[in-house]
Amino acid sequence: MSVLAFLPSPTQGEWQLGPLTIRAYALTMIAGIVAAGWIGAKRLAARGYKAEAMVDIALWAVPFGIVGARLYHVVSSPQAYFGAGGNPWDAFAIWKGGLGVWGAIALGAVGAVIGSRRVHIPLGAVADSLAPGIAVGQGIGRLGNWFNQELFGAPTTLWWGLKVDPDIAAEARDFPPDTLFHPTFLYEMLWDFAIAFVLIWAGRRFAWKHGQTFFAYMLAYCLGRVWIEALRIDTANHFLGLRLNVWTAIVVGLAGLVGFIWSRHHYRDEADDEGSGESRSSESIG
Repeated sequence: MSVLAFLPSPTQGEWQLGPLTIRAYALTMIAGIVAAGWIGAKRLAARGYKAEAMVDIALWAVPFGIVGARLYHVVSSPQAYFGAGGNPWDAFAIWKGGLGVWGAIALGAVGAVIGSRRVHIPLGAVADSLAPGIAVGQGIGRLGNWFNQELFGAPTTLWWGLKVDPDIAAEARDFPPDTLFHPTFLYEMLWDFAIAFVLIWAGRRFAWKHGQTFFAYMLAYCLGRVWIEALRIDTANHFLGLRLNVWTAIVVGLAGLVGFIWSRHHYRDEADDEGSGESRSSESIG
């Protein structure tokens, strides 16, 4: 196959620093968490709260989110760990990849509830402050899939097609060495960054009410995840002909839509709920 250009994959995803192994996947996860926390802290401060409170919240939300992300991955793809030839101990090897965003959202939310109560900040204010940052963090985290050469999409002849190592292409579905694939990590990264921009813009433009920013994030992310998931060719469990992650995106997206509509009609103004906090129009980061 003759192509004019393609998107290359990194030549390596880990580096040895003495006895320490530095993995790109872990670095991208850490960078994503830091970015999400920084943006969330700025937005929380713009609401009249102390930015440092986001650190206290993150101390609960991040560990819960990581555990939830790994649990979802293992439960939704158990064959690699508990099937024929699987190694149960690999279920704990997060550095090898395998984090499910759905589990991160679910248990991360539990951690955020605990954290927000401990710092006495309404959960809605925390969730709305965090939403754009979460999207940015997810986008950065997708770079880890690029370094691991995993979760790419179907073959393509587009000039931005992703080139992976021949062994990985053959392992995927015995594709020829020169096959290019849809860079689904890039699609989702760009989608996530766009979500963050739209959330900040729309929150200002339409003066969204308590909780709507987070619910809008849920809906927007799931809309993108449905079509991106449809491009992926990695092994996945199916239900009624669709990948399990597609069904999860549909359910979570519908929950986001219902929550968005509900919060528009059944909310108490933050000024009443919180006793402090500034007008949304004064938020420096949305």
